[in-house]
Amino acid sequence: MTPNTRPSLRPRHRALLTTAAVSLAFLTGCTQPAALETGNETDPPGPISHIHSISVDPDSGHLILAAHEGLFEVTPEQVDKIGPTIDLMGFAPAENGTYYASGHPGPGTDLPDPVGLIRSTDRGETWQPVSLEGESDFHALTITGNGLLGYDGTLKSTTDYNEWTTIDAGIQPRALAGTAGSPVVLATTEQGIQRSEDNGQTWTKPGDSPVLLLVAFADDTTAAGVAPDGTAYISDDAGKSWQPTGGTVTGAPAALAAETEANGAVTFWVATSTAVEYSEDGGATFTSRSLGLN
Repeated sequence: MTPNTRPSLRPRHRALLTTAAVSLAFLTGCTQPAALETGNETDPPGPISHIHSISVDPDSGHLILAAHEGLFEVTPEQVDKIGPTIDLMGFAPAENGTYYASGHPGPGTDLPDPVGLIRSTDRGETWQPVSLEGESDFHALTITGNGLLGYDGTLKSTTDYNEWTTIDAGIQPRALAGTAGSPVVLATTEQGIQRSEDNGQTWTKPGDSPVLLLVAFADDTTAAGVAPDGTAYISDDAGKSWQPTGGTVTGAPAALAAETEANGAVTFWVATSTAVEYSEDGGATFTSRSLGLN
């Protein structure tokens, strides 16, 4: 199956999340993880123990899972593993099948530890070192309006992907969220949401901003968030103000993706320690099911 023929996961193109479909084992803390069936014949099936990131590919609409065991994508029949085993701690999809990531090499990969910034131009099938090899492990990484922003214990930005600038912002983000079409970047911190209007160079805390664990842009002006207790939030002004959606994620939130559909509805994908919880009504209700297609 080539990257261009992988089926889209956008809800308007598919039958949604049936319990008869493939199951994902998100088993953080479990002592006996069940095997995850993968479609990569060169890499034997194995468990997914930690999901570090969920993303919707901006070109294909595919749901991409960046995990301790590598990169995965859901297809109608199964969960396909893409490319080599790399512990993808930070992950940021760009356009035209280009992905950026960071983390640690797995068995059989010829990469330094940590890998620094790596790039794939074939939707994760192969990866090449770009910069900071052996130096940085970005646990948070996002596309911005003029490059990349990452956090490896220090907040750093790059416009050319090779030279990095250290930002003395005084924040320690758990998650970063930006888009290629806007200079606005959001960061989750213990003190509440932090917001930048200059691609992460300077930061302010919006008034009465909630303490969120996860944040993701659905489009350039709409953002979704999940609090540590699972309460879902939404912002329609790029993170200046936030409103609870009325829905709650029941599991421990680990990763979040969001997108705005053609009808204006915002969808949430939330990976927890045991499942994926999904909302197609702007976070008003969440359903925890197997992740797959008819």
